[in-house]
Amino acid sequence: MAEKITRESIVEGLGAVKYDRFLFYLMGPYKSFNLNYVLSKDERAQVDVDDLPSPLRRLFGNKDDIDAAQAMLRRVQGALRTDPGVNAYLAIDAGVDTDDVDAATQSIAFTRCSNATAFVIPFLGHNFGVGEEAGSVLERLSESHGDRLIFVHEDDVTSAMIRSASVRWDLRVETYESESELVAKLRRFAGRIMQRERRGDLDRLD
Repeated sequence: MAEKITRESIVEGLGAVKYDRFLFYLMGPYKSFNLNYVLSKDERAQVDVDDLPSPLRRLFGNKDDIDAAQAMLRRVQGALRTDPGVNAYLAIDAGVDTDDVDAATQSIAFTRCSNATAFVIPFLGHNFGVGEEAGSVLERLSESHGDRLIFVHEDDVTSAMIRSASVRWDLRVETYESESELVAKLRRFAGRIMQRERRGDLDRLD
């Protein structure tokens, strides 16, 4: 089934944009992090939220029914599809069921088919699965697609995986403080790849 993920199949499932042949795969958490993942109900009841540092208060204030992480990815996607008009997409836009192809295999295929791929790691995102998928992509494609990959994480996010990515895989790693800064950095990244493709520094994928 993974072999059925092609540039054509992805493009056909997306709406028209100015540069519809420039595929920009956005990988990030679809669920917001909630302390239910790490604390029991009794442990949470013992925490006085007002006494916590601001970043931790944000985690406690994040409710199960608020999918802030996916909503943020959708806003970023929409901004990129509008300006500069690249065909930004999420894995769920391609219509491939994870029962048929596991998430990591999908991400490898999407990255292979895309002109650019960004790993977006927000503070409020439930990032464990994303880290595993990103590791799988980097293990398979860092040599052939390294120039087309970027890892962008919010300032408050730290992890051993992020620290090692730029060293182990020579991956571009950047930070952002606001959503507008994130969008601006992804726009510049897409623009650089477009220019390199036009100059012949990177192969055109079509």
